Amino acid sequence: MLWSPFSVRKEMDFFASVLTDESFRANCFPIVRNKIFMAHAAVTVLPLAVAEAISNYVKKSAEEFPDFTELLSILRETRESAARLLHAAPEEIALLGPTSLGLSLFANGIPWEAGDEVVCYIDDYPANVYPWLNLRRLGVTVRYLEPSGLGEITAEVVERALSSKTRLVALASCNFVSGYRIDLSAIGAMLHARGILFSVDAIQTLGAFPTTVEHVDFLSADSHKWLLGPLASGVVYVKKEHFDLCRPTLLGSWNVRAPGFMAQDQIEFLDTAQRYEPGALNLPGIVGMKTAIDFLLEAGIDRIAERILYLRSRLIDGLESAGYHLLGKMEPATGSGIVTFSHPTRDLTEVFQRLTQERIFCSQRQDRPGNQYLRFSPHFYNSDAEIDRVLEVATR
Repeated sequence: MLWSPFSVRKEMDFFASVLTDESFRANCFPIVRNKIFMAHAAVTVLPLAVAEAISNYVKKSAEEFPDFTELLSILRETRESAARLLHAAPEEIALLGPTSLGLSLFANGIPWEAGDEVVCYIDDYPANVYPWLNLRRLGVTVRYLEPSGLGEITAEVVERALSSKTRLVALASCNFVSGYRIDLSAIGAMLHARGILFSVDAIQTLGAFPTTVEHVDFLSADSHKWLLGPLASGVVYVKKEHFDLCRPTLLGSWNVRAPGFMAQDQIEFLDTAQRYEPGALNLPGIVGMKTAIDFLLEAGIDRIAERILYLRSRLIDGLESAGYHLLGKMEPATGSGIVTFSHPTRDLTEVFQRLTQERIFCSQRQDRPGNQYLRFSPHFYNSDAEIDRVLEVATR
């Protein structure tokens, strides 16, 4: 093996062990020994097994000549793990990051016509706005959604923005500031009933909440947030029926048939999502991402989501009782791991600095009008004691 899996005895319940055995939790997540990390919506810290997987791969690469058969096996198994996470087929998975790369492949690969319309949301993360705005140069019209609250996008909000010319809707599965989590199934089913394509930036839910592709055509998510993986390794999904529609725009020796590494006179793409991977892949990152995905699948995404919502509720109750104001709504169906707060009188920069000095890591964010917020994004392994400590320091 090129990496070390989590050493969990078969008779152990891994998820329960993380929550009940502090020594086990600290072994899996060394960060918890002296810090409280609640910034998974930014860039995650790595679980020990993920870091070891990458390190072991790199070390072996220094000691031995690469075994191409073994490398192919790693790629195959990673596609299979990602497919399990998304409820997709392995041949629909490309192993590319960051998220913006996949989104740009979708935007640039579809043959647009002047007059086509794309619907998106200007207050999504820029990586899911600019690839679509760039289509204006081709005569594509971009329409913005207008939800009543930041990121509060429902099927009804989307439906109001559609026209007879709408060809694709591009949304984030969760807003990066407010934490509002959209109903992918309801929106996707509505769009597909109208023959409209659905592209999803899933980086703020994949690994934390069930994020499946039954009603999604295109999806991209890097692993460096809720997947607990490294930067610039990610999952790109393209529904197989759209392979011919979404033409690869990055070409090389890996995704175009080249028998014996001899270029051919005609371009013939591979018949799997490997057609979107032009050349050498980020193997150390992919090894780490594979370990992280298997780790999360072992814990159980449904249980992870339930735990995150519990931690979210505790943060909301504690901070609201101290005068903080939650941005957005508190409904479990639309709640995520992101909880964002303002305060009418506190200097949030000072609170953020105090939290940092106390080795508590969260994020500062702002909305378009410039309102300032503190954003907390705990993952399932964060403890009740850590929540208590955050509340103590933030309300001091």
